[in-house]
Amino acid sequence: MSDILIGTRKGLFRYRNSAVELVDFLGIPVTVVLRDPRDGRIHAALDHGHFGIKLHRSDDDGATFTEASAPVYPPRPGDETDPVRGDDVPWSTSLIWALEAGHPDDAGALWCGTIPGGLFRSTDRGDSWELVRSLWDDPSRTNWFGGGYDFPGIHSVSIDPSRPETVLVGISCGGAWRSDDLGATWSVTKGMIADYMPPENAEDPTIQDPHRLARCAAAPDVVWCQHHSGMFKSTDGGSSWIEIRDVAPSTFGFAVAAHPKDPETAWFVPAISDEVRVPVDGRMVVTRTRDGGRSFDAIGAGLPADNAWHLVYRHGLDVDETGERLALGSTTGSLWVSEDGGDQFSEVSNDLPPIACVRFV
Repeated sequence: MSDILIGTRKGLFRYRNSAVELVDFLGIPVTVVLRDPRDGRIHAALDHGHFGIKLHRSDDDGATFTEASAPVYPPRPGDETDPVRGDDVPWSTSLIWALEAGHPDDAGALWCGTIPGGLFRSTDRGDSWELVRSLWDDPSRTNWFGGGYDFPGIHSVSIDPSRPETVLVGISCGGAWRSDDLGATWSVTKGMIADYMPPENAEDPTIQDPHRLARCAAAPDVVWCQHHSGMFKSTDGGSSWIEIRDVAPSTFGFAVAAHPKDPETAWFVPAISDEVRVPVDGRMVVTRTRDGGRSFDAIGAGLPADNAWHLVYRHGLDVDETGERLALGSTTGSLWVSEDGGDQFSEVSNDLPPIACVRFV
């Protein structure tokens, strides 16, 4: 049975053997965590606030951690304005929002998404990082803007398991971008609709706010998206998107998980709206499709049925490699696990700090 690593506002925890235990970093926000499936190394991103953003890693299953190199933006060229945007966008890492291992054939590669919108790549297992300038210097970055944060950020990095050089990233609010040459060049993907923009700008692909991207490992051309303005699906590896409409109780949310073996199955966690980020009618559910998005079930067995005010962040939902175990962590510090694909959830804890991410390892 897989362990679950849990990044919270006050440390890194683990669920194993039916119990929650502290791993490390008590009192420090852990924004995202990765266990590299190629070598077992655990990477944890920390937000020390005034003291900056740090990365730590463990080669002994979390028994000990050492500080590692964190992504650092290069010096800003020229004067104090951004050469692309011409404004005061900071050239420094204010949050590590995504950590992903590269393709198994891309030895030593790691990818890191940050706020204010920079994508970084490492080729030496995280010993050093380089800003992917091809994306950072794209002229369309003038259109990117912050969603819940002041500046845009990369929260999703998806590696195509069938194409070692294909990478898909989600940027809030900058759209979804695809590269077929390991980041040398990029194209923004189309088909998303932003109802928070004036009608004449709603389909502009460079201002879209994908909240999370999730790819089916067995059928990697199928990618699911929870967007600020609804739910979308791609069947061409994220190059284009089709909107999924009329899903009860809501199409707003932040998290989505794709079944690793069945391209027809995905899970979302709905909330009322951008303005009211709580479950509809105070009843917490997970919406699941098993037919490619044509229909959905709202599953609530084992979840709070009333007076529930939980919100699940982008990385607060995960599915294991079998597609049967789900982990669900909320901003109010509750953690639930399902052993049957979401038919029934069991509460693990309601006493954790606010949860930023959960990850099966």
